[in-house]
Amino acid sequence: MEYRTLGRTGMKVSAIGLGCEGFTDKTANEVRDDFSFASSLGINFFDCYSSDPELRSNFGAALAGRREKFIIQGHLCSSWENGQYLRTRDMAKTRAAFDDLLTRMGTDVIDVGMIHYSDSADDLRQILEGEIIQYAVSLKEQGKIRAIGLSSHNPQVAAAAVKSGLIDVLMFSVNPCYDLQPADEDVERLWADESYEKPLENMDKDREALYELCERLGVGIDVMKVFGGGDLLDAQNSPFGRAFTPVQCIEYALSRPAVASVMAGCRTQEQIRAAAAWCDAGREERDFSPVMRGLDRFTWTGHCMYCGHCAPCPKGIHVASVTKYLNLARAQASVPETVREHYLLLPHHASECIACGACETRCPFGVDIRGNMREAAALFGK
Repeated sequence: MEYRTLGRTGMKVSAIGLGCEGFTDKTANEVRDDFSFASSLGINFFDCYSSDPELRSNFGAALAGRREKFIIQGHLCSSWENGQYLRTRDMAKTRAAFDDLLTRMGTDVIDVGMIHYSDSADDLRQILEGEIIQYAVSLKEQGKIRAIGLSSHNPQVAAAAVKSGLIDVLMFSVNPCYDLQPADEDVERLWADESYEKPLENMDKDREALYELCERLGVGIDVMKVFGGGDLLDAQNSPFGRAFTPVQCIEYALSRPAVASVMAGCRTQEQIRAAAAWCDAGREERDFSPVMRGLDRFTWTGHCMYCGHCAPCPKGIHVASVTKYLNLARAQASVPETVREHYLLLPHHASECIACGACETRCPFGVDIRGNMREAAALFGK
């Protein structure tokens, strides 16, 4: 298993995590067996957005005697009423639901206290200017949560939350399908068929800027909807008309700046194994570019997708990393110190480029790599 640092929290999380939807309608023993299986593969990170009392209790039973082996992401503002889940901004309900979460999980601390999803600017304003964020901050000060998170499907809302400086972790929907779609307060449009009928080119600028913003500010991203609700794994349902493998979807998400972990929704141990197979997959298995290129309605021409086809460089330059740090710096009046430090730690730099062009002959997306190397060398001075 690969472990990544979850932004400025310092927590080391498994690159493959577990979403909670795969554990619904299971017995306590089944959940415990699934956790044991996941742990045997090195998975240490899981999300619990659900307020279902039975599911929370089953998680608690699965954690009994091994709480220290897992990093829990639990959601604030997720309550249970009349036998069903309800997102709330009511403080009394929010406090009661969090107390219930601690009790049923059998723990004194939730590692990431995730403010349950906000997709509209008005809702985010209510959170950041009201009691919700004050409550989250107080929980962190009391040691009942270690980090504050927020989940969203809207890149503009997510960016505003990150810029507030109050959010340590962002849970965001990341996959090559959603990355084409512009910001919208109606999450349903992300997977609506009509959204994919018109020609679509390159990643939506707001989404690209969000990933780079999180990288610059040290906000870790954990990913939801990595398989697009399963649509990307089915050629008939995929907007691309081609199916991705689970490994390809996971590789795409984990290649985005700031992404630390993918919360895969797995209903069986075989699905957990298939997600974890990313860790041992070779370069060809991880390569998502064959699915994405050569389609009439979709093009990423000139846009680096960090897929790694440019390698190997005869001078040893890790071209994708140089390009990532270049993109992180481009939007700034001055190069952020953290970006410069990470760039300088690379074993080889853009100034070593001999402009042979071998990388460009292999790039599936027609990126001007030699131009990027010249720009990076001038920008970073090395």
